[in-house]
Amino acid sequence: MTEDLEISRNFQLVDDLKIADSAWIAPNAIVVGDVTLEEDASVWFGCVIRGDIAPIRIGKGANVQDGCILHVGAKHPCTIGDRVSLGHGAIVHGATIEEDCLIAMRATVLNGAVIGKGSIVGAGCVVPENMVVPPNSLVVGVPAKVIKEISPNQRKGIEMTAEAYVGYARGYKRRFG
Repeated sequence: MTEDLEISRNFQLVDDLKIADSAWIAPNAIVVGDVTLEEDASVWFGCVIRGDIAPIRIGKGANVQDGCILHVGAKHPCTIGDRVSLGHGAIVHGATIEEDCLIAMRATVLNGAVIGKGSIVGAGCVVPENMVVPPNSLVVGVPAKVIKEISPNQRKGIEMTAEAYVGYARGYKRRFG
């Protein structure tokens, strides 16, 4: 918190957007600061992505669905791994989401948290600061608790969601540019 206050005293926004040609950003999404969108990543309607005081990276084939908020802390960048799906209204603040995860609708992941590869964070869940979720975990509740390892069907669902959103984004890119 002290670092954030110190930064604010001399703050100057610098846009350093790196957006792959195959990525898509909805026309009413706001993306500012040091933000990287890799190949086939998509940012949907009403999202706010602010890499203003630390970087944000959105990996290949990841989708940030309608109404999501991604932000950072002075010592907490935000990393969204390859093929991650962030459900409608999810908030990721200064956290790391490793590849092949699903963060369900309205879930919140806070500073310093790490969601291990192949995990699911349930709808409405709140992952507290600095929590480390092991790979392939199902996490639910407020505060978050790991309740079990995900099933093969859940793993397939994660893959299918990411693949579907790559296709949706291509269609929307043709429509909106």
